[in-house]
Amino acid sequence: MRLSQRITSVVEGGSDGWEVHTRAFGLKAAGHAVTMLTVGDHDVPTPAPFSDALVASLKGGNVGYPPIAGSPALRAAVASRVQERTGVPTSGANVVVTPGGQAALFASMMTAFDPGESCVVVDPYYATFDLTVRAASGQPIRVQARAEDGFQADAKAIEAALTPTTRALLINSPNNPTGAVYTRGTLEAIAELCIRRDLWLISDEVYESQVHNGPHLSSRSLPGMAERTLVVGSMSKSHAMTGWRLGWVVGPEAAAARIADLAITTTYGVPGFIQDAALAALRDGADEEREIAARYLRRRDLALGLLANRPGFHVHPSNGGMYLMLDIRPTGLSGIEFAETLLDDEGIAVMPGESFGRAAAGHVRVALTIPDEEMAPALERLAAFARRHAETRAAV
Repeated sequence: MRLSQRITSVVEGGSDGWEVHTRAFGLKAAGHAVTMLTVGDHDVPTPAPFSDALVASLKGGNVGYPPIAGSPALRAAVASRVQERTGVPTSGANVVVTPGGQAALFASMMTAFDPGESCVVVDPYYATFDLTVRAASGQPIRVQARAEDGFQADAKAIEAALTPTTRALLINSPNNPTGAVYTRGTLEAIAELCIRRDLWLISDEVYESQVHNGPHLSSRSLPGMAERTLVVGSMSKSHAMTGWRLGWVVGPEAAAARIADLAITTTYGVPGFIQDAALAALRDGADEEREIAARYLRRRDLALGLLANRPGFHVHPSNGGMYLMLDIRPTGLSGIEFAETLLDDEGIAVMPGESFGRAAAGHVRVALTIPDEEMAPALERLAAFARRHAETRAAV
């Protein structure tokens, strides 16, 4: 039977960018010694109070169909968190709870543009961004952020790429994979562009609790942006709840109501016991959230110290999130070649930059998601691997 063009075009060119991770995961499952530095999953369990809240809710019988847009209490808690952190008046009517940030991203795109219309995606981008635009029957327009500019989005370059069918712009700050945190100047230029050209802004802010230097600035808080911004949020990174699949969209009330309509036909809500765990985490989990953020700041500093001034690569300073980007072009290898060979020779798995767009070609992303005592020797081996290949290239 023929498959729809919509579903067959989600993964462009037959590659979803996860091949190295998939192979490394398979090798590890088969008993091989593999150090996984590929994905942003925590190496510690979800804090016990959050799990305890889920168990209590489950045993208490909260197992029926949930409110489609999320429980009133959880939506109010998300709204309170957002208003406190951004200063923008926010109520539960602005919030729709989703099964993780990825579902929130898809719902936002379904809200912002129609089939065949286009959405600008800043490159480098999280590996699902392009796929999600196409899954929503849109056309991605990739605009590169340059490494020499600290991977800051360039509003002028974005405007030059707009077409008559462009309806939305997708940004991610703190950025995955680069760790770039957009400056106020960057975000103000983007806001001015969105207002002047009447664009929706989809702002992925799932790493907002992991800004290493200074406070997080949400695009929705800028003048004139609350009515045209859809913010994607999640419990995954901030509260070590990746597998729980609990996220949200925050936006104008009219948009939130239509996103709830979409949920009726797709997810039919998030299980109530998971929502109760998230509510407990938001109400009483400030200490745990700070501890998680501090862990990745400490590891960022440790990694930067270990990798500074090493031959064979350049480290981009990360200002947020749980990753480092390494420019490995001095080795003469592409990001894919580097990652594949590093896995074969050293049993270390990293993500090739090419998984995140053209601007990240010749780079690799390192996830800081293993204990310090394991991460330090793995990074030393990675550095030695890069030095050997750079020296071999120089000798030719």
